[in-house]
Amino acid sequence: MKRKKILIACAMGALAISFTACKKNKEDMGINGETAVTEQSSQDIAVSDNISEDAVNAFTIAANTQGVAGARPAVNGHDESSAQPTYCFTASVSQSFPTKKIDINFGDGSVACVADGNYRKGIIHVVISDSIRKVGATAKLTFENYYVSGYKREGSITWTHSATATWTRADTGKVTAPNGRFWYHTGIVTTTQTGGFSTPYPNLADDTFSITGTRTIRNANDSVRTVTVVEGHPLRKATVCANIDKGQLRLQGPNHYAIIDFGNGDCDRLATYSIDGSSLYTYPFFLR
Repeated sequence: MKRKKILIACAMGALAISFTACKKNKEDMGINGETAVTEQSSQDIAVSDNISEDAVNAFTIAANTQGVAGARPAVNGHDESSAQPTYCFTASVSQSFPTKKIDINFGDGSVACVADGNYRKGIIHVVISDSIRKVGATAKLTFENYYVSGYKREGSITWTHSATATWTRADTGKVTAPNGRFWYHTGIVTTTQTGGFSTPYPNLADDTFSITGTRTIRNANDSVRTVTVVEGHPLRKATVCANIDKGQLRLQGPNHYAIIDFGNGDCDRLATYSIDGSSLYTYPFFLR
């Protein structure tokens, strides 16, 4: 696959948004205090990650549809400009590089997006330094009354095309759940394309991506957890699958930790989290 289709592939390969855990009574699970915070933080960081990926997804699609992604010559007879992915927003462009602005408006959120069934509302404001297919290009995303499926996202994302087929995301923000509960997250995530280079656009079926990085998550009571990708188990995202299908995250607390396991590569909605690596405290949850 040629470099020119990579940004489109990333857009179509965004992570799923919804993240609902199997509901269990904490006393029935035999965990409380620190481990309960770690358990909740496991779910919350997944929500944060997926909302951030979704925002970057919208940005890359908008950049392509608004003609600020860079040249898209035909590849093996396929013209990329005639095969843009669809999304549920209107976009407008103003000013010039290195402060070109894109406003991505999702409206009032009264209608679900037909592409994935999620409800979004509000505006993502983007300032880009150059055509985003150029290595070294940057973009800063900020949010105005922005919600995804009832979750409000605040803060900023600084996106960088750091190397060929590699992008980084410096992410600092606050997420408020529909019930009013909120948390903060910060960190840097790197996405690298790992498969699909040999096939031309628009064949994206074999495209795969590896996701690494370290973040922290802090709840309303100032309890902090460090989130890392487990060594040897990078997260794997395939374009043909709606969810992460492989890899592990570790959330470290003062005395206990949780492992989120996304599976063995099967494309499904299931993952598990465990406390301190114990099979006694291992629970399934649905990615959406």
